[in-house]
Amino acid sequence: MLKRRLQQTLGTVFGLAILAAPLQAQDASEVESLKQRVLELNRDLLILEEELLFPATTQISVFVSMDVGKFFTLDAVKLMIDDELVASHLYTGQQLDALFRGGVQRLYLGNLKSGAHEVSAIFVGKGPDGREYKRGARLTIDKDEDPKVLEIRISDSTATMQPEFDIKEWDS
Repeated sequence: MLKRRLQQTLGTVFGLAILAAPLQAQDASEVESLKQRVLELNRDLLILEEELLFPATTQISVFVSMDVGKFFTLDAVKLMIDDELVASHLYTGQQLDALFRGGVQRLYLGNLKSGAHEVSAIFVGKGPDGREYKRGARLTIDKDEDPKVLEIRISDSTATMQPEFDIKEWDS
C-alpha cells in the first residue's frame, strides 16, 4: 500500500516535470532541479522498499566472487538454505568476464529467522581439461539480530591445479 502511494506520487512528480519541460528558458534550471528531485525520490523509494521487505534483524545477503578462473569456467550456481533452493543463476560470457575482473554479484537477498542454518552452494561448469565439473560448498551459520552477509568464492589452487569453492561469512 505504502509502496503504491509512493510510486503514484513519483509518477505525478515525474509527469509534472515532463509537462514543465516546454516552459521558457529561465525555467530550465527549475525543471532540472525538479528532475533531480524525482531521481532522488526514486532512490529513496528503493531503499525504503528494501528496508521494509528485508529488515536488518532477518536479512541475509549472498554474493558470488571469482578469482582467476584458469581451472574452472562457471556455467551455473544454485544456492540452498536448509536444503531449500532459494536462488540459482546461469552465467553469460559477459557476466563471467565481470567476475573475472573482480566483480561481485549479489545472488540472493532474503529473510532468515534467528538460529542455526545450513547454507550450501552447488557449482556447475567446465573444470580442468574442459570436462563437466560439479562441486559444492557448505557452511553452517548462526543467524542473530544483525544482517548476515555471505560470499561464495571460487578460486584456483595452483598447488592442486584444481578449483576451490568455499563460503565465507563477512563481518558486519
